[in-house]
Amino acid sequence: MLEELKERVYRANMMLPENKLVISTWGNVSEIDRKKGLFAIKPSGVAYEDLSPDKMVVCDLKGNIVEGSLKPSSDMPTHLEIYKNFSNANAVVHTHSRWATIWAQAGKSISAYGTTHADYFYGAIPVTRKMTDEEIVSEYERNTGRVIVETFVSHRTSPSRMNACLVHSHGPFLWGDDAISAVEKAVILEEIAFMAWHTEMLAYKKETTTLKMQQQLLDKHFFRKHGDNAYYGQQG
Repeated sequence: MLEELKERVYRANMMLPENKLVISTWGNVSEIDRKKGLFAIKPSGVAYEDLSPDKMVVCDLKGNIVEGSLKPSSDMPTHLEIYKNFSNANAVVHTHSRWATIWAQAGKSISAYGTTHADYFYGAIPVTRKMTDEEIVSEYERNTGRVIVETFVSHRTSPSRMNACLVHSHGPFLWGDDAISAVEKAVILEEIAFMAWHTEMLAYKKETTTLKMQQQLLDKHFFRKHGDNAYYGQQG
């Protein structure tokens, strides 16, 4: 089972450069086996062309390496905080994709302007507060995860209806049912961030609130895919 997990995490990590979500080594994907309490993650600083399934690092929920000869991603503690606090997160992806990172650097959430957004994310994609100096110098990566969790708690946002967060001055983190679907959401987020930026530029003289989509339309598009009575796609 761990071999399958490492293979899937490897393939998901390779999807990042394939979809132009990363350059250099800017990004990582992990997936957890909750029954075993173990997750596999990309090794730190290894070029994508040098990756292979056997180079994925397996860690436990205390952050200890249980399999692998390489150091895990430096963002591993962030992934771990998300796994510990969001029960629906079975995989985590972090990138520095261009458009989503622009919003993160601006410290701006991405409002839901249309049905493309609503098909995948229920409401504005939140952005965290700036981290304090103390949080940065002490346990920085773990505190990055903590500030994501804090944002969802303080905004009363459901991590099952909103699977993404922009970390202020940093970049996006997303989660999903598995590594492949989490990366697919990262691809969608990048496109949504691109469209939202241009939407605001076209209507920059107007009040931003006039750009937001109707709540009824947001509900319709999100819940027809993700609600209890979802009907989008092939049923059964």
